[in-house]
Amino acid sequence: MTQDNCYLLGYIVRTHGTSGNVVIFLDVDYPEDYEELDAVYVEIKGELVPYFIQNFNLQKQGNAIVSFEDVNTIEKAQALVGTSLYLSLDELEELDNEEFYYHEIKGFTVVDENKGELGIVREVYSLNGQDLIAMDYQGSEVLIPTAEDIVLRADKTKQQLIVNLPEGLLEVYLDNNSDNTPDDAD
Repeated sequence: MTQDNCYLLGYIVRTHGTSGNVVIFLDVDYPEDYEELDAVYVEIKGELVPYFIQNFNLQKQGNAIVSFEDVNTIEKAQALVGTSLYLSLDELEELDNEEFYYHEIKGFTVVDENKGELGIVREVYSLNGQDLIAMDYQGSEVLIPTAEDIVLRADKTKQQLIVNLPEGLLEVYLDNNSDNTPDDAD
C-alpha cells in the first residue's frame, strides 16, 4: 500500500495508560463514521504498515483511544506517537458530483464566479481550525479558505472548483508594493 492510493485519516498524538493504548486524532469531518474500523495503515519510516485494531473508543473532538494488536506496552505505544494514520481510498464513501474530498481536487482549475479561471489547485492545507486551498495565481501562491460561502462546489466532470472569492483576496497576495522600507512619514 502506498500513500498515492490512501488518504490521511489522522495522527497518533500520545500514549494512554501503561498497557499500549494510544490516543489518535481523527482529522475527518465525521469521526463517528470510523468507530467500526478493523485496521489502519501507520506510516513508519515512509512506509505504510497495517495495524489491526482491537479496541476503538471514540472521545470528544475527534479523538479516540485505540488499542492495536501486538502493541501491549507503553514502550511500543510510545514508538508510534507522532505517526500518521491512513486508510485506503477504496474505503471512502462515494460523493455526488458537487461534493469532494480534498485529495480529489488537486489539479482542478479554480473558477471564480466573477473573475473566471484563476489557477490550478496545488495543495490543501489543514491548519488549526481552518483548511486552505493553495493555488498558483500570476506567480504567487494564493490561499483560499474552504468556507461554504467561498468554495461553492466542484465539477468533477470538468475538473473545476467553483468559488466566489471575497473582494480583495487576490490583491492581498499580489500586492508587491510594500518593500518594508519606511518612508519619510514613518
